[in-house]
Amino acid sequence: MTTALRVLVVDDDFRVAGLHRDAVDAVPGFRALEPARSLAAARASIADQRPDLLLVDNYLPDGEGIALVRTLDIDAFVLSAATDAATVRRALRAGAVGYLIKPFDARSLRERLERYARYRNVLDAPDLEQDEIDRALSIVHGEPATTARSATEQLILATLGGREASAGEVAAECGISRATAQRHLSALAARGVVDVRLRYGSTGRPEHRYAASRG
Repeated sequence: MTTALRVLVVDDDFRVAGLHRDAVDAVPGFRALEPARSLAAARASIADQRPDLLLVDNYLPDGEGIALVRTLDIDAFVLSAATDAATVRRALRAGAVGYLIKPFDARSLRERLERYARYRNVLDAPDLEQDEIDRALSIVHGEPATTARSATEQLILATLGGREASAGEVAAECGISRATAQRHLSALAARGVVDVRLRYGSTGRPEHRYAASRG
């Protein structure tokens, strides 16, 4: 079972903080921590609870949420009624993953949290290629992901040609790691670009064999 992403809401208005907390808890895969109502309380909660994501109001009793975001190595969305471009730019320069103008409905927050979860999944690999970074950024910013095949995918398809091969065989011929070949072959299979079948040997686990789809 995947561990839920822990979210800390930082807002001095207890009613707003409660609404945002409840909205987070309603999204599968997320768990809201007890909201913090000041920068000091947020820092204490972060040290104790180690959240995965912050939802931070900018105007707080003891300072600006943007300043908090700038000092932390934690993903954050800035939630603020401020609509001036200077504030938005400061939030993004501080490292905020996104900016949501208050007030907003629960659906808007849910959509951003779901995109954030997909963004984290893409960036979960220990080593990333450019197309994966581009896809992660397009997901979190709500842009349509490109359908163009990456250079690595094109190389893999050219290597497969009209034959069938395992991920290890493809990796060796392409000059890439087996993990990279497996990741791209799985993505191509999910899109129906390649077909997968299992080849059973006398012992051990069955081997996955890949071939370009003829469909």
